[in-house]
Amino acid sequence: MRRHSAHLTHDHSVLPWLGANFWSRTGGPLMWRNYEPKTVREELAVLREHGLTMTRSFFYWPDFHPEPGRIDEELCDRFRDFLDAHAEAGMGTVPTFIVGHMSGENWDPVWRGGRDLYEDVWLVGRQAWFVSQMTRRFKDHPAVTGWLITNEMPGYGRIYQVDPPSSDVVTAWAQFMCDAVRAAGGTQPVSLGDGAWGIEVTGRDNGFSLRDTAEYVDFVGPHVYRSDTDRPRQHYRAAFECELAAVTGQPVVLEEFGLSTDTVSAANAGIFYRQTLHNSLLGGATGWIAWNNTDYDGLWDQSPYDHHPFEMHFGITDHAGRPKEPLRELASFAGVLKRVDFARCRRTDADAALVVPAFLERGYPYSRPADRPLIFTSLHQGYVAARGADLPVTFAREADGLPDDAALYLLPSTRQLTTRTRRALERRAREGATVYLSFCSGEHPGTRGPWFDDLDGLFGVELQLSYGVAEPIEDDVLEMTFAEDFGSIAAGETLVFPVAGNEDSRAYLPVVPTGARVVATDAHGRPALLCHGTGEGRTVLATYPLEHMAARTARVNPEQTHRLYAALAEVAGAARPVTVDSPYVAADTLVHEDGTRYVWLVSQSETELSVRPVADGELHDLEGGEPVRDVAMAPYGVRVLELR
Repeated sequence: MRRHSAHLTHDHSVLPWLGANFWSRTGGPLMWRNYEPKTVREELAVLREHGLTMTRSFFYWPDFHPEPGRIDEELCDRFRDFLDAHAEAGMGTVPTFIVGHMSGENWDPVWRGGRDLYEDVWLVGRQAWFVSQMTRRFKDHPAVTGWLITNEMPGYGRIYQVDPPSSDVVTAWAQFMCDAVRAAGGTQPVSLGDGAWGIEVTGRDNGFSLRDTAEYVDFVGPHVYRSDTDRPRQHYRAAFECELAAVTGQPVVLEEFGLSTDTVSAANAGIFYRQTLHNSLLGGATGWIAWNNTDYDGLWDQSPYDHHPFEMHFGITDHAGRPKEPLRELASFAGVLKRVDFARCRRTDADAALVVPAFLERGYPYSRPADRPLIFTSLHQGYVAARGADLPVTFAREADGLPDDAALYLLPSTRQLTTRTRRALERRAREGATVYLSFCSGEHPGTRGPWFDDLDGLFGVELQLSYGVAEPIEDDVLEMTFAEDFGSIAAGETLVFPVAGNEDSRAYLPVVPTGARVVATDAHGRPALLCHGTGEGRTVLATYPLEHMAARTARVNPEQTHRLYAALAEVAGAARPVTVDSPYVAADTLVHEDGTRYVWLVSQSETELSVRPVADGELHDLEGGEPVRDVAMAPYGVRVLELR
């Protein structure tokens, strides 16, 4: 199965988008009132010296559109000089039109008058007029490399989803805005700037649907800031959300990511950037725009910095333009992209499918939106486990129908499946695939237990649940002892898993095997893992919610699910092109269109490690070309090698 890795086509196609969201340190969102051409050029020069190719820029809406039918031409002249500065530096920029939300505050044009941004026809018309006017003015400038309609419109149009608009309304609004760009002659790629915070990625319905708006946009742009209780999960957060955002098959640009250095150490800021950049590349992102270019120490008494002071220090340079650790990591990343000719690389194919239940994105009658966080977090933890197993996976959307060519289907802590999918999984197992599911009771008392038909028949068991009563896990940890060899796990080995969850989800599934064989038992001798041969393949059932329990545990990774996934891959015959005998170092590969293969090794260890990867070829240093056998990994380090 082909893994998503679509590249964005644009005027600067020789290099991928690698840049920063840009506000000059002279004014932040008010920079156009205090525009200093010399300072802007100095700021751009620092970015370009560190390998950045572009910026994302902003028309601060209250200033550029001071009256319903008037554009501020003086500010447009300043923006034109801003574009000239990019061209002089050999850089591009992506202007953003409707900028009423920024860094923890919303600003309206004085004439808005509380009108609804999506449903008031007059105001929608004013937005489309503004978009078309700005496009006409700047569409022919060589520095314009794309367009974004808004900045995080879900936080501006209807604050915090108190009263989210319908998808029909948002999609119509998006069509009007994108059509305004095209009608005005804008030919560059366009997207919405909404953050990809809609239901297909987050499970939260804010009216923005990637599927519904795909007809009008050219790429998808996740904004990823959510935090976690586990460092590896945090390091894979952006990659995971990029994988989910690829639901339409369009290029994925990590449009915003970053951190305030008020909240982390300088060294850890660099580590976060390094991990986010390389892991999201391996997760299918083909463009990166950091938040943001500079610190704003001189603007402490200006909103939003007077009430969101940490927003002053999201910069990749400090208030004097000096590089910070994030910019140094971006520079190193730029060097890797150039060395591997990334624009002509793609991800290697995968034999394993991580199944995304349709219940994440579809509101079936009487299904609960509150079930979606469990789906999201279990998938996220399963993705981390697959990375630890060096197992390439593709995201298989149940809503689109499962692919027929996977050797291994992974359903981590999955409670809800449609009837069609249940039957498709059984068919695929009979045809030779391996289907793995770990039981999860759910986090709500009204809907405990599996929500799909005939679990017994699919897995060769007879479940022993009592109606409405969860079977509690009373042990502090799960000890899973193997009664037979299972892939790379030997008979007699014991895997230990964390136990967590609320009173509904901290539960196991009591079963009696009726056709399945018990592969592993828990500390009480009860079946913990069962394998059921069916046709030419098999189904594998874990009676404990392994991924859910880990997802609800702080500082847990690497936990032992990666061992199980590696064993499942061996049983299923799912390819793992490069493996490392350490759960702290994940391996993945890209392939150039000329056939050259590149191996990424990414460490989640806080200490230095030496590892010896196993691959179907010989590893060579990317720079010197000499053979490499033992690879030294710095703490949370990344190594890129050539596989010959």
